[in-house]
Amino acid sequence: MPGFRAALALTLTAPLTLTAPLVLGGPAAAADQFTVTVLKFTVRAGGRDCTVDADLYRPAGVDRAHPAPAVLATNGFGGSKSDGSTDAIGKAFAQRGYVGLVYSGLGFGRSGCLVSLDDPDIDGTAASGLIDFLAGTRAADDGTRVDFVTLDAKGDPRVGMIGGSYGGAIQLATAAVDHRVDALVPLITWNDLAYSLDPNNASGSNSVPGAFKWQWTNGFYLIGETQPLTVPSLDPSRINSVTCLHFVSKACAIIRTLNSGSYPARATANLLAYAHSVSPVSYLNRVKAPTLLVQGQADSLFNLNEATATYKTLKAQGTTAKMIWQSWGHSGGMTDPAAGELDLSQGDLESSYVGRRILAWFDRYLHRRKNVDTGPAFAYYRDWITDPAHTYATANQLPALDEKLYLSGGGKLVDNRAKVARGSRGYTNWLVPTSHSESSLSGTIGLPDPAPYDTAGTYLGWTSEPLTRTTDVVGAPKATLKVVSPKARRVQNSGDAADNLVLFAKLYDLAPDGTKTLVHRLVAPVRVPDVTKSFTVTLPGIVHRYAKGHRLQFVIAASDDAYTGNRGIKPVTVVSSPQDTGVLELPVVAD
Repeated sequence: MPGFRAALALTLTAPLTLTAPLVLGGPAAAADQFTVTVLKFTVRAGGRDCTVDADLYRPAGVDRAHPAPAVLATNGFGGSKSDGSTDAIGKAFAQRGYVGLVYSGLGFGRSGCLVSLDDPDIDGTAASGLIDFLAGTRAADDGTRVDFVTLDAKGDPRVGMIGGSYGGAIQLATAAVDHRVDALVPLITWNDLAYSLDPNNASGSNSVPGAFKWQWTNGFYLIGETQPLTVPSLDPSRINSVTCLHFVSKACAIIRTLNSGSYPARATANLLAYAHSVSPVSYLNRVKAPTLLVQGQADSLFNLNEATATYKTLKAQGTTAKMIWQSWGHSGGMTDPAAGELDLSQGDLESSYVGRRILAWFDRYLHRRKNVDTGPAFAYYRDWITDPAHTYATANQLPALDEKLYLSGGGKLVDNRAKVARGSRGYTNWLVPTSHSESSLSGTIGLPDPAPYDTAGTYLGWTSEPLTRTTDVVGAPKATLKVVSPKARRVQNSGDAADNLVLFAKLYDLAPDGTKTLVHRLVAPVRVPDVTKSFTVTLPGIVHRYAKGHRLQFVIAASDDAYTGNRGIKPVTVVSSPQDTGVLELPVVAD
C-alpha cells in the first residue's frame, strides 16, 4: 500500500549531501547532487499552534541567481515524511532540478496537532504556511529562509504538489485555500469521505447514508488512535481527550455513529455534513490549479468513481484537468515495474507511463514550457496487454454507457427487452453476512483472502449467454432496479435510516471452465431510499476484458462481510416482464 506504512522519523540534525541515491531510468539519473535540511515550522491552524516537521531538498546549482520551481509533498495516512514513497518524492524531484519540501502531515510523524482528515481550514492552512516559506516571506523555526525558489510575483512561489491518498486530498485542500499552488498530482485519493466510508451507490441518495465500510474505516481509525505505541515522546498537541485521543472530535463522532449501527436523523445529518466539509466535493469550486488525477483500479477504499467525480467537476468549472486510471491502489494491484507502472518508492518516473505524464505535467505548469505535451484527457491501464509500451489506452473523453442488457425472469441476462421472460425470484438475508467480496486489510497485514462467494438463497444472479466477441468494459456500469420488500417498506420511514433495505450489486466474469472473477473484488453497496420506487445503482468503475466465450453475471446480494448490512430479516423479490424489468448498462470500448 504505497504511502501507508508508518516509518521511523528522519533524525538528521544537519544538512546531508546525497549523490545519486536513486537508480532511475533515463537521463535524469545522472550524478546530480542535492542537500537535505531538516526543518521545523510552527504554523497556526485550526486555532492551534502546530509543529510541522519537514525536509528541504535543494538541488546543486540552485541559488538566488538560478532559482527553481518547488514541489511540496506529504505522507499517506499513518505515515510520515520518512516513508519510502514520500521520501522518494523529495529525492526524485530534487534530482531533476526541483526544490523539494516534504513534510509529515498534522498528527503524523514528528508533526504536531490532531488528525483532521485533510480539512482545508486546518491541514490546507498549515500547508499554505509552508508555501509562505517557499516564497521567502517566512522563516523556519531556526531562522532558515529560502531565496532560491522561482517566483511568479513577490510572495508567490512557483510550486506544485504530488502525493497519494491522504497526501493526495491535501493538495486539493491546499489549492482551495491558497491559489499560489500552480499544479497538482493527487494519486489514489477521495472525492467524498461520506461515499468512501459509508457508500450508497444509489443515484440521488446524498441524504441517505449507505453501508458502513467497517473494515477499512476501523483499520485507519486504529492507526490514528494507537500512535502512542508507534511514536515515542508524542507531541502534547496531538492529544485530544480520553474518548478521542488523536483525531479532531468531529472525526471521532463519525466513527461512533457508524459503529453504532444506527442512523438517527440528527446524527446522520451531522455525519454527512462533516464528511462532506473535509472532502473535495465541498470545495472543488475553489480549486483552480491544473490537476492530473491518478486513481487505482485495484482500490476498494477510494475507487475510480471518486476520481471521476472530481475530474468531471473540475472540467465543468473550467479547471484544467486530466485523469489516469493506473493498475494499483489501496487494495494492491501493483504490477512488475517492467510492465510500465509507476513505483514512487523507487523514484521511478522516466521508465513508467504515469511517471512520464507527471514529469510532463510539472514541465508544463512549473517550468512553463508551453510546447510540452501533457498527454490525452483520459488514459487507462489494461492488464491484458503484455507489451509495456502499449499497456495504456487513451481517449479524449470517458466512455459512454452504450450497451444494455436486461434482467430476465428466469435469471438470464439478455440483450433485447423482447427476450425478457416473465417471472419473479427472491432471496432472504440472514442475521450474519452470507457474501464475501474481500478482507479489506488482508494485503496490509499479510493474511490470505478467501475467494469471493455468495451463499445460495441470499442473492440473485442474472447470467448472459457466452460472449460472441471480446468485450472491454471501461468505466462504471449502471443498473436500474426495482425490488419488492414488504418488510422493508413498513420500516423505511421509521426515522432511523438503518431500517432501510440494504443490498450489494456486483458484476462477475464467468469463464468457460467455471472460474468466477469479481473484478478487483469491487461491489456497490446500496441503501435503498424507497423500495416503492425504482432506483439506479452506479457500480464502481472497472477496466476489464470479458473474453470471447466468457459470460457476464450481474448479482444483487443481501450482504457483504466487509460492510454492515440489513437490520432484521427483509426478504426481497425481483419481478421481471418485457415492459418492466431491470436494466444493466455497460461502458464498452472498441477492441
